[in-house]
Amino acid sequence: MYQQVLDPVAHSLAWSSLVAAIPLLVLFVLLGVFRLRAWVASLIALVVALVVAIGVYSMPVGQALLATTEGAAFGFFPILWIVINAIWVYNMTVETGHFDVLRRSFTSVSDDRRIQAIIIAFSFGALIEALAGFGTPVAVTSVMLMALGFSPLKSAVLALTANTAPVAFGAMATPILTLGTVTGIDSDTLGAMVGRQTPILAVFVPLVLVFIVDGARGLRETWVFAIVCGLTFGVAQYVTSNFISVPLADVVASLLSVAALVAIVRVWRPITSPVTAAALAAEDPADGAPRAAVPEPEPEAPRAGAAPADPRGEIAKAYAPYAIIIAVFVVCQIGPIKTWLDGATQTVNWPGLHLESASGKPLSSVAFKLNWFTTPGTQMLVAGLITMFVLRVGLGRALRAYGATLNQLKWAILTVMAVLGLAFVLNASGQTVTLGTWMAGAGGLFALISPILGWLGVAVTGSDTSSNSLFGALQVTAAGQADLNATLMAASNSSGGVLGKMISPQNLAIAAAAVGLDNHEGDIFRRVIGWSALFLAGICLLSWLQSTGVLSWMVP
Repeated sequence: MYQQVLDPVAHSLAWSSLVAAIPLLVLFVLLGVFRLRAWVASLIALVVALVVAIGVYSMPVGQALLATTEGAAFGFFPILWIVINAIWVYNMTVETGHFDVLRRSFTSVSDDRRIQAIIIAFSFGALIEALAGFGTPVAVTSVMLMALGFSPLKSAVLALTANTAPVAFGAMATPILTLGTVTGIDSDTLGAMVGRQTPILAVFVPLVLVFIVDGARGLRETWVFAIVCGLTFGVAQYVTSNFISVPLADVVASLLSVAALVAIVRVWRPITSPVTAAALAAEDPADGAPRAAVPEPEPEAPRAGAAPADPRGEIAKAYAPYAIIIAVFVVCQIGPIKTWLDGATQTVNWPGLHLESASGKPLSSVAFKLNWFTTPGTQMLVAGLITMFVLRVGLGRALRAYGATLNQLKWAILTVMAVLGLAFVLNASGQTVTLGTWMAGAGGLFALISPILGWLGVAVTGSDTSSNSLFGALQVTAAGQADLNATLMAASNSSGGVLGKMISPQNLAIAAAAVGLDNHEGDIFRRVIGWSALFLAGICLLSWLQSTGVLSWMVP
């Protein structure tokens, strides 16, 4: 049995926090400064975390290693199980040529790549996040963007940056439901509060995507389209989460945002000519070399003998896999069906792992949940099997595609399992709680730094659900000590956490593997860390203002 100690260094939370932060600092420095491969950086950071846990926190070697194995197992199931099956479905559409049909269909909405980035990375990505979550939208949308002509590096950056505002309500609001469980606060109330924070973020994300694609010129020429999409998404997310259904917030918001964008594109186009593939051919290279000069786009003359439009039947087949995914996930959320599927769920205590909190209470992290049929990964597998039938993919061809998927993701699999092993060691030893408890001592200013806890939790685990499990109760306790609103602090944990997704080594590895940049996770990290920090500062300011008389009226 190991009982956590929160202040092992000179009985000081401050000094102990500095030591507890070392594994995370090592991880991000190795990624961002030394540009090591993500799996190498993750393994080194894991070793450092084990050294701190055993040498400073006096955690028994066996318990530390068992925590590592539990984390690695959790990294594979359910997280990698979801990503592997999602990429498999995508690879089958590539094999059959239907992905090219889908790409041409998206292009027909608008040939302006800035608008394409908004539709795919933001709106379509939000829909995938709503249904599956756990890195799936990053994997799917990054390859779709690359197929449209974006560079691999820019595709990954766009997908990661867009995967922010929808995350708190992702996987049918699993993060919010989990937060309600660990805090004892009604999940509908928490969802309503998060729905008064992340929609504000949603307004700005499409603007940032446009800037990433085409800089200041892109903002000048397409800001109206970005605002319409972001504002529609934000309003729909707010209304749905507050007055209709928390689990459906992202589903409704994503569909309405793309409908609004398509509608405005039909009646109004940018004054200048669209940004064509030729205009943005000189993308940022993955090796960090300076970007080549990009000429101003020239109007394109109609081409004689242009390829005929795809038959409607082929277009329907191209959209079929995603329609199937939506249908399978919606059906599995129906009450009686969900209850029946949940009957196969098993919860077992990780063999040999015995942990207690600093107060002597058993830690729930030793319980490993095997939700065989309710996990999005299994539901994605079912969607893939149905897709095989619809696209007429034979068993042998489908198995070869699955093998190619595993080979494509081999380094991402190693990275995710190492990162989750690191996260579980930090959690089990008490290093994470040390950091959180120290930050909770900020008194009234805790409202300003509360989102940073959520951001930190997601940056380590790659999951807003895990971050809420980790820090949700701590946020409520700190709120009581500082005389702050508990609902606001708990919601701020989830809202701040969404901004850690884009810098999480887990998601960096998934994005890099999807676009074929396995050795360039550090390059991607440097491109997104600034946006993550900027958005986080905005959420921190919003959280603090909502704790004061200025915006306290926004708290339910």
